[in-house]
Amino acid sequence: MTVRVRFAPSPTGMFHVGGARSALQNWIYAKQQGGVFVLRIEDTDAARNRPEWTEGILSALDWIGIERGSYEGPYFQSAYADEHRSAARRLHDSGRAYYCDCTREAVQARTGNQYTGYDGFCRDRGLPPGEGRALRFRTPDEGSTVVTDLIRGEPTFENKLIEDFVIARGDGSPVFLLANVVDDMTMGITHVIRAEEHLPNTPKQQLLWDALGVKPPIWAHVPVVVNEKRQKLSKRRDKVALEAYRDEGYLAAAMRNYLMLLGWAPSGDREIVPWSVIEDEFRLAEVNPSPAFFDEKKLRAFNGEYIRALPVEEFVEACQPWLTGTDTIAPPPWQPDEFDPAAFAAVAPLAQTRIAVLSEIVPNVDFLFVATPLIDEAAWAKAMKAGSAELLDAAIAAFEAVGSWDAETLKSTLEAVGAERGLKLGKAQAPVRVAVTGRTVGLPLFESLEVLGPERSLTRMRAARVRLV
Repeated sequence: MTVRVRFAPSPTGMFHVGGARSALQNWIYAKQQGGVFVLRIEDTDAARNRPEWTEGILSALDWIGIERGSYEGPYFQSAYADEHRSAARRLHDSGRAYYCDCTREAVQARTGNQYTGYDGFCRDRGLPPGEGRALRFRTPDEGSTVVTDLIRGEPTFENKLIEDFVIARGDGSPVFLLANVVDDMTMGITHVIRAEEHLPNTPKQQLLWDALGVKPPIWAHVPVVVNEKRQKLSKRRDKVALEAYRDEGYLAAAMRNYLMLLGWAPSGDREIVPWSVIEDEFRLAEVNPSPAFFDEKKLRAFNGEYIRALPVEEFVEACQPWLTGTDTIAPPPWQPDEFDPAAFAAVAPLAQTRIAVLSEIVPNVDFLFVATPLIDEAAWAKAMKAGSAELLDAAIAAFEAVGSWDAETLKSTLEAVGAERGLKLGKAQAPVRVAVTGRTVGLPLFESLEVLGPERSLTRMRAARVRLV
C-alpha cells in the first residue's frame, strides 16, 4: 500500500503557523514512507474564498520547502461537488441518512434545552427530499466508534452520544464532514495527519467511511498550538500568519526547525538541528499530545542563531529584499541610487551578529545611505547632555587631525578626547554616535565611521554641534 497523506487548507485568510506545522509533518511522513503528499484546497466557502489566499497558500508552502511540482495537486474541493452529492444520495438510498425539516427552535421547544443535540424526531418520518430539508446521518444507537490514532492511541466514542448529524444542507449542498470524507476517498488518502481540533469530528467521519463501505484512514491528531496564556492561537488575537514572519525577516530554515519542535523533539539535548536530522528522526508516535506553546521569543532567538550561522555572502543576499524593497516589504528610507553595495558588504559581518530578524538590517545600516542621519529624538535627548557641545568640538578637531581614518585610530583618538574630560570611552562616544548615526545603539561606532568616511562623518558631527548652539 502506498501511503498517501493530504494537507487541506481553506483559502479564507493568511496561512496559519499551525497549518504550516501540520503541512511539514505530513510532508516528512510521506517522504519517510516513500509515499505521496497531496495538496487539496478546500474552497467551497464561496463567500470567504479569494484567489489571492490560494496563491498565498502556495507561496507559503514554497517558502517552507514544500515547493510546487514536488507534490500531487493542488486539487480544489469545489471540483468534486458531483461526488459529494452522489455520496449523499447513496447514504439516503441505503437508509443510512434521512431528511429532516426540523428547525433549531423546534428542537429546543421539544427538548426544553438549547444545548441538547438533535433528538431524532424525523428518523422514521420518511420525508422525501425537499426545499429546506437537511439530510442527516443515522448514527447507530448502540456500540462505539474506535479511532485508531498514531498519537492518541485508540480514543473510543459511544455512538449513543453522537447525534444524527447533518451531512447535506437544505439546498442539497454537502457540509464539510461529508465533503472531506468523500474527497479523501476519491484521492485514496491512507493517513490523515491534522490538528487536534478536528478530533471531535473524527468519529462522525469514521462512521461515514464505514457507511460508504470504505476502510477509514489511519488518523494522527497533532497537538493544538497555544499562546503564552495557553489559549489556542487565534488570528484575531495572536500573530499567526506565516507570511508576516516571512516578511519580517525570519529565515525559512529557522521557521521549519521551530515549527517541528511544537510537540516533538529530536534526540539528545538539542533543538537547533539540520533539516536532514529532522527528516530522519521525526516520528508521529513520538509527538506529545499535550498543547504546544508557540513562543515568539524563542522563535526569534532561533532565527538569530540561524542568521549568525549563515556565510556572510548568503547573509548579504538574504538582506536584499529589505535593502531594496519588494511587493511585500516596504522600501528602505534611502533612494536606490544612494545604496552602496560595497559599504554594506563592509559592515555586513558586524550587522550579522546584532540582528535577530532580517528586517532589523535597515535601522542598523540606514546611516550609511541616507543624506542626513534619521535622528531618534529620544536618543538625542539621552546622549546630548551638558558638555556634549564642547566634547563634539574637541572630537571634530581631533578627527580632522588624524593621519589615518581607520577604526583603531579613531577609537584611540576619541578615547584621548574623553580622558581629557574625565570620561570613559562609553560616555565620550555617545554624542558622536547620535550625531553620525542618529541612534544610541547600533553597529560598532568606529568601524561605522571608517566606512562612512571622514567627509560625511565630520559633516554630521558639525551639524549636530550647530544644533546644540
